[in-house]
Amino acid sequence: MMDRETSNEIIERLEREYPIAECTLDYNEAYHLLVSVRLAAQCTDARVNMVTPALFERYPTVYEMAKADIEDVEEYIRSTGFYHGKARDIVAAAQMLVSEFNGKVPDNMEDLLRLPGVGRKSANLILGDVYGVPGSVVVDTHCIRLTGRLGYHELKDPAKIETVLRDILPPEKANDFCHRLVMHGRAVCDARKPACENCCLRDLCRYYSIGR
Repeated sequence: MMDRETSNEIIERLEREYPIAECTLDYNEAYHLLVSVRLAAQCTDARVNMVTPALFERYPTVYEMAKADIEDVEEYIRSTGFYHGKARDIVAAAQMLVSEFNGKVPDNMEDLLRLPGVGRKSANLILGDVYGVPGSVVVDTHCIRLTGRLGYHELKDPAKIETVLRDILPPEKANDFCHRLVMHGRAVCDARKPACENCCLRDLCRYYSIGR
């Protein structure tokens, strides 16, 4: 397993390689991010960012979304795939926000997980990016792949991976670390053919050291 010294070196190198760590979903409030991260399931962030401007123009606040016709929402989000379930969850979550949270997206894990369509990955993203909660580890496909290759774990279960990373990452760096993994995964550490020769982490990487 990964030792803390090596992990800190990985963090520092990623910080140098990707100085700006940002969520690649466009949003300007918690409600927008909540909707966008649900749409991003099995869909690219780029596609989601193409869809949401019209969706939020039609439903600018959680109150309008709570009153939305699900079939109407489906038409706006159809190109993101799995749009029946996504539309259902988005409207249901908005209704719960209005009825139980005064229209405000919760700032704690327990309440976020009560919202339809919200799992730990989505909740951690909202907690880290919107509310600045330390130790918010976003375990998405890039995080699972890269931390596995690097040698942080030999796991597949996102919840267990989150626990491992939460234990070793400095809480104040956890959220940005996960964003940088997304950037590195897209730019270098591809799922099918990682460009190890261009990787700033290759001398620290278990995947590279064992000859892939």
